[in-house]
Amino acid sequence: MKLICAPMATLCHPAFRIMIEKFGGCDEYYTEMINAPSLLNNGQFEKYYTDPAPVPEKIVWQLTGKAASPLIDAAALLCRLPGIGIDLNMGCCAPEIFRSGAGIAWMMKPVSEIQELLCGVKNVLDRYESETGIHRRLSVKCRLGDDSFTDESFFSFIELLVSCGVEQIAVHSRTRKEKYREKPRYEYAEKAALKCRGKAGVVVNGDISDRQSFEKVTALCPDCTGVMIGRAAVQKPWIFAEMCGRMSGKSVDLEEAALSFIEDVQRYQPPEFWRTRLQRFFAYFSKNFSFAHYAGTKLLNAKNPAETAEALRSYFYEVPADRTILFP
Repeated sequence: MKLICAPMATLCHPAFRIMIEKFGGCDEYYTEMINAPSLLNNGQFEKYYTDPAPVPEKIVWQLTGKAASPLIDAAALLCRLPGIGIDLNMGCCAPEIFRSGAGIAWMMKPVSEIQELLCGVKNVLDRYESETGIHRRLSVKCRLGDDSFTDESFFSFIELLVSCGVEQIAVHSRTRKEKYREKPRYEYAEKAALKCRGKAGVVVNGDISDRQSFEKVTALCPDCTGVMIGRAAVQKPWIFAEMCGRMSGKSVDLEEAALSFIEDVQRYQPPEFWRTRLQRFFAYFSKNFSFAHYAGTKLLNAKNPAETAEALRSYFYEVPADRTILFP
């Protein structure tokens, strides 16, 4: 079963992938959402969103947008970059994304509009393959739908995706308004996998945070072709290696790993992004610490990378036992 790093805004950039790769990596890295109109308009920061380092061959480019035409045109640009293929975000439920007509709003649009997008992107990828002999996969990340969804509406949507040439579907088994306190309904991912067998792979996503939850989900979804992990991979960048048993007998130096991350953020991101990228990362990574709230507050209040690094060094000086995690 494939291990996949989920798309996460402000997190899925080269510095984060480098950190995961140091522990052995995973099979696929979805990028954070790339806004199609911004990409087409050569936005100031788009080159940072399209940097495939350090493993170009494992990249899945995720696109977002409210209309089919710019998404199709953006796919035509991205398919020429290294990577596995193009993913269309039809699952983001952030209010501003939904209200704009992007993300999960696509699951509620007329069938004809969804078909226009899917078939348009598929045609772009097919033309690229005809020209170069290089296959680029079309995938979609979605949820169950709106809170009023029915089994019929969800599985009809899945069938529509497959009929338009989607080869991989990542299912976050919650509705638009369900937050992380509601348990994912993994059975929908498994049923979708059974319906798609031989046509498309289905990846299960949601609340996979350790070896125990990984084994539970894979037992519930034996026909899924992969698991997608998001927030837990930020807290524990070694989680993919842990799932495969590669961390047994090893240790992690949290201070060394975090300081290297700070350096890579400065190497691969523009100065305008440094503070927000570090804040978002340490909001999760600091949960590894005994005094997580204390450490997290200092790290999130740091105004620049130098202050962040100093806050880390200061914490581990005060709590040296927290520096190393040992794996039995």
